[in-house]
Amino acid sequence: MGPAGIRTAHTIEILRTERGLAQRQLADRVTALGRPMSNTMLSRIERAQRRCDVDDLVAIAEALLVSPLVLLEGPSTA
Repeated sequence: MGPAGIRTAHTIEILRTERGLAQRQLADRVTALGRPMSNTMLSRIERAQRRCDVDDLVAIAEALLVSPLVLLEGPSTA
């Protein structure tokens, strides 16, 4: 995974932590938005061990109440 993917993975973790959400809670929010996700899948995305496709990215951003661009550009835009 390239630097952009690693940055996105790190940003997801930062924003989730800032919001006081466990991986399970964020995964449940994403699933409730219609994009089934387990906490294992989310963990692998956060560790840049699993590709975060566009549908995942949009659903995670919505669950975190941010624009998908925030996840792509990094935490400084959050």
